[in-house]
Amino acid sequence: MKTFNSKLIIGLCVGSLMLGMNSCSKFLDEQPRGIFTPGDFKTANGINNSIVGLYAHLRNIYGQAYYYNACLTGTDEVTYAQSADENFQVMDFSGLSTMTAVNSRADVAWQAALPNINMASGIIENAPAVGTSPAIIAEAHFFRAFDYFLLVQTFGGVPLDLGGGELKYSTSVERKSTRNTVAEVYTRAIFPDLLQAIGDLPEAPRLKGAATKTVARLYLAKAYLTYAWWLENPKNIPTYPETARTDPDGKTSAWYFQQAYDIAVGAIENPGPFALQPTFYDVNVGTNDRNNEILLFADHTESSELYNGGSLSYGSGGAPDNFAGWMMTWNYPSLTSSKTTAWATADLVNSVQREAAQALGRPWTRMAPTINVVTETFADKTNDSRYDGTFTTVYRGNWDKANISNPSLFNANNLPVKPKEAILTFLNEEPQTPINYDNKTYKSSIGAGVLPGRADYVISPEGISRRVYPGLWKLGPYRTDNGNGLGQPNAGSTRPFNIAKFSELYFIAAEAAVKGATTKAGKSARDLVNVIRGRAGVWRWDNNGNMAKEANHRDDMIAATPAQITLSYILAERSREFYGEGYRWYDLVRTQTWSDIAKTYRIAGSNVGDHTAATFTRSIQPFHYLRPIPQGQLDAMDMSAAEKAAYQNPGYN
Repeated sequence: MKTFNSKLIIGLCVGSLMLGMNSCSKFLDEQPRGIFTPGDFKTANGINNSIVGLYAHLRNIYGQAYYYNACLTGTDEVTYAQSADENFQVMDFSGLSTMTAVNSRADVAWQAALPNINMASGIIENAPAVGTSPAIIAEAHFFRAFDYFLLVQTFGGVPLDLGGGELKYSTSVERKSTRNTVAEVYTRAIFPDLLQAIGDLPEAPRLKGAATKTVARLYLAKAYLTYAWWLENPKNIPTYPETARTDPDGKTSAWYFQQAYDIAVGAIENPGPFALQPTFYDVNVGTNDRNNEILLFADHTESSELYNGGSLSYGSGGAPDNFAGWMMTWNYPSLTSSKTTAWATADLVNSVQREAAQALGRPWTRMAPTINVVTETFADKTNDSRYDGTFTTVYRGNWDKANISNPSLFNANNLPVKPKEAILTFLNEEPQTPINYDNKTYKSSIGAGVLPGRADYVISPEGISRRVYPGLWKLGPYRTDNGNGLGQPNAGSTRPFNIAKFSELYFIAAEAAVKGATTKAGKSARDLVNVIRGRAGVWRWDNNGNMAKEANHRDDMIAATPAQITLSYILAERSREFYGEGYRWYDLVRTQTWSDIAKTYRIAGSNVGDHTAATFTRSIQPFHYLRPIPQGQLDAMDMSAAEKAAYQNPGYN
């Protein structure tokens, strides 16, 4: 976080689970030293630097595109795109590659979380002796629980002993490990740490973005909800290490669903300085980053490469850069228009230049939304602002910012266009007049189509392909240093990557209510969902039209909500609200609906001009609900082949 003015290293490379892995990468290193040592935990300044490191490690996970891919590709939200390599194809489960301990990109979470857990334990054990306040130590409790919760959702049971004893700071070089069960990780680590954090954290953050009671309550409610599903196990999904689905304290799944509801509603009723933004657009527009709906974020800045954690002019394609937004950005700079009506090769101009703007950014074409997302998830594009506030659907001319002096160019139907006017539009609906994708005279360089009288090329929802698709506006870059030009579109995004939002509390409580929790007056599942749906009906800006739009469809949105909310409806609403933010795989795995909801999807192919949608089927097996333990971890351990095989999740040996 840029608000901490401290020396910062990302991790402490000691302990059995850190050996042989890339967990010692430096982050905002202001001194020529590479790691924390045990002595750093013996001074107030060392503890302060370690606390900063807890926040810094978020950048090695959130905004890291390969982990981002692991959270979304293969769900109903995302499939692989035209330029995808095995990193992305394997996550789709559609037959191009088989997931293994080597190629699963969930390894990012494992490598980043375990060193941070050890560092948090070092703070918890040593900070009282140097006079650190309980409120600061509570941040370490929060992050230790945060990382364990991430790991247990992803891999199943993980070790509570990293070499120094259960939940103890480790300086050991012992290279053996034993995994605890899922129930042990929750009840011995996650729940106690979060309860401690809630007790000691302040209502208001001590610094912008620091942990608070509200964010700890959100994670406790979500952990209770996830554990309740694990206990119930309605689809008989296997767990590992194998264990009975019983709670050590004898509590039932119903008890935990009730706790999830109560904690989430309590956070809504006692929000501290947090609240919902007035519109969905306000939550995600770059000019309003770090707003009070965001409870936790991995921060970046354009003001300093030191505090940004990476170059301000060129992205590395690796952590700690925030480069997740590149993945769903297709190669829009290949769009061409003509200087003359003759359309000679020499007259062609790239009319949409690569720009560091929220609607554009750096194209990688690795991930794509499915057609189902556009036609089903976001079916209502009139009342509901969330489709418009999630995607870039109109690509506008910006050649003037590249010092191309032509005041106008010729585009579809040989009609003139000016800067800021539409070059390509992804239509909201199928047009009554069929799109001509085979136009010969003014053929689009990307294979888009034309409609009579329109100067912009068009693609309908049914024509979305792995090559050309609506971009993810929500995660696009925002900078204030572009001047009158294109800025630095090749850099990693200098925006924070949002991790936790106040709005999720409404969905957690609603899901718990659907699962049987007793509700309070005015806070039924329908009431809670309608708070979010009502907000989605309020517009103040139209991205598609690039203009202000004062519209209030709150009543229409609320009236359209079913009288009886189901789990399927909540999951669809979660996708509309959090699309493309990295929630989806965890949502579908938690509710054991992944293989049902994401089994098939539709999209056109990768070739230029391919707008013929095909249906693809995924092979999602029960053992896939856990990701494999990374091969780098297994290789680093001094254990027999049989012991390593037993350590690995079944199905991946």
